[in-house]
Formats: sequence, structure tokens, C-alpha cells
Amino acid sequence: MENLPDWLNAALSWLALPQFGLSTVFFISIISATLLPLGSEPAVFGLIKLNPELFWAAILVATAGNTIGGAIDWWMGYGAHKAVDKYKGHSVHLKALQWLEKLGPKACLLSWLPGVGDPLCAVAGWLRLPFWPCVCYMLIGKFLRYLVMTTLLLKIFPGGLSLGS
Repeated sequence: MENLPDWLNAALSWLALPQFGLSTVFFISIISATLLPLGSEPAVFGLIKLNPELFWAAILVATAGNTIGGAIDWWMGYGAHKAVDKYKGHSVHLKALQWLEKLGPKACLLSWLPGVGDPLCAVAGWLRLPFWPCVCYMLIGKFLRYLVMTTLLLKIFPGGLSLGS
């Protein structure tokens, strides 16, 4: 990371410190689970590369943050139910709703999918699927995502990572 400006190297080094890294991963994981386009995997991977002893802590913190973000999506969908009623009757809308209603809270296992996972949580709330079962399925899906993604990244990029020059 020699091409980065000194201030950015310093900021990244500071955020990677164990006392700040886990809280940073937590907040990035919450934000990335909302409908905002942000991924938390680079933060998790970076923290673990710099602090391998934090592997399980980072996975669990990222899972917790991402699950809380998914729960926020559920509540946003729940609250938006009346606003979306104007689209009732559209054929694609009806097929998606029928599929989600058929699967129920188990559909939230797919909350880890890029692009569709976060809106899926909001739609689960909009459909008023049971909150706690949805959150439990989100937790399982998101935990497996972080575990698999981080393990694969560590195997792909096994060498050390240095932020300093």
C-alpha cells in the first residue's frame, strides 16, 4: 500500500488496531446490511490479515452487526408496508410475494446474497413475516457468509499485509 497518501495509511493503520478494528467492523457491517451500497468483507478481511488472532472475534462481530442491519431492514420494510401498497397487483410483484410468503422466515437465509439480500430483509418486514424467526435465519446466513468469505480470502491471499511503507 505504498501508493497511498500518508494520511490514508495512518487512518487505515489506526482503524486496524484491535481496540478500534472490531468496532469499525461492527459499524461497517451494520451499514452494509442496510440498503446503502457498501461491503463489509474488505474491512473484515483487512482486520483479520493484520490481526490473525481476531479471526473468530471479527467473524462474530461482523455477523452481529450485519444481522442488526438486516433487522433494521426488516423494520424499514414493516413500516413501509402502506407506502408500497400502490404497487399491489403487478405480476412480478405478486410472484415475488408468493414465493416469499411460501418460504416464510426461511427466505431470510438468503439475506447474505449481494444485491438482493438486504431488500429481502425489508420485504420480509413488509410482509410482516415473524421478526425473531427472520432474524435467526438472517444470523445463520450472514455468519456462514462471513466464515466462508473470510476463509476463502485468507486462502487466496495467504501472505502478510502491511500498511506501512
